[in-house]
Amino acid sequence: MVQRAPILPPAMLGMLGGGQLGRYFVIAARKLGYRVTVLDPDPDSPAACMADRHLIADYEDPQALAEIAATCAAVSTEFENVPASSLARLAASVRVAPSAECVAIAQDRIREKGFFRDSGLPVGAFRVIASRKDLEVAGEFPGILKRARLGYDGKGQARVADRAGAIAAWEALGKVPCVLEALVPLDLEVSVVLARAADGEVRAFPVAENRHTNGILDVSIAPARVPDALAAEAVRIASALAAKMGYVGTLGVEFFVSGGRLLLNEIAPRPHNSGHYTIDACPGDQFEQQLRALCGLPLADGHALAPAVMVNLLGDIWGSGSPDWTRVLGTPGARLHLYGKSEPRTGRKMGHFTVLDASRDAAVERALALRSALGIADG
Repeated sequence: MVQRAPILPPAMLGMLGGGQLGRYFVIAARKLGYRVTVLDPDPDSPAACMADRHLIADYEDPQALAEIAATCAAVSTEFENVPASSLARLAASVRVAPSAECVAIAQDRIREKGFFRDSGLPVGAFRVIASRKDLEVAGEFPGILKRARLGYDGKGQARVADRAGAIAAWEALGKVPCVLEALVPLDLEVSVVLARAADGEVRAFPVAENRHTNGILDVSIAPARVPDALAAEAVRIASALAAKMGYVGTLGVEFFVSGGRLLLNEIAPRPHNSGHYTIDACPGDQFEQQLRALCGLPLADGHALAPAVMVNLLGDIWGSGSPDWTRVLGTPGARLHLYGKSEPRTGRKMGHFTVLDASRDAAVERALALRSALGIADG
């Protein structure tokens, strides 16, 4: 592979998407002396107030894309639903990572699951649902029916016990293409967040153990409470997947652990919610790695300085006004992160906190105590 010269500060970088992941990319970039232009249609997006420039336009707006291509040295994205066609258009004149093709795989569960299977990587039983006829011959029950596109955080999916339930759920989802995934006995869920450079170098952060509530990530524990051999195998599979994709950037890879065996669940072509602990626990976090891979810089060391537990803060706990943050701010080893979103809503990610401790068990205990003190309900 031909190596391109690194892009150095004070170059202008482009970020498609202005959510919290874009916000932390901007913070990482500014720390290193880069400038950032954010493209996002929301005038109050969390990344906008951090960026040097904010283009308030649709992700397919020709004028906005032309401006980014003319003024930015490289472009990345903070969420997978940015149109892959926009990334492809930009790639004709500016460095883009991850590529449009990689993002397109992650945008469509049919392509994603097929890619896992065709790459010889472990994935649970699934069936592509393009019509009612596909459900009439399906046998993956009980299962989860998921929209092929535009579903996240538990949205656009339904647990189904039998064929009749699956047909009803498919109709409720609008009769769009879906994937029917067979339910597997679940030990736990883990994820790997890694960075891959254009030359193939890979640096992975410690594997995280994840707990979800109502389809939304609730708690991440790093390192995961799994055998070292299983953690190493998760990193191996995630690294092999990134290589098969020709991926460049930060990649989140989610796994089910079933009967002690790893099964790929899904990928995120960007920094991942379960990697937020790296902001406080690692010398170079997942956002700095995204920037380094994009700009062709050497990747940072992915080790953690201490065990960490991350807890998501959803809009649910704003019901009686802003929570009492002194509980977190007064706890040694705890770090509060609020995303600057103006409107709390049920299920909306408003921030997170992380607890660091020399002992993983102690970090878990203290984080769960803080979680309870803030009034976060168990699912």
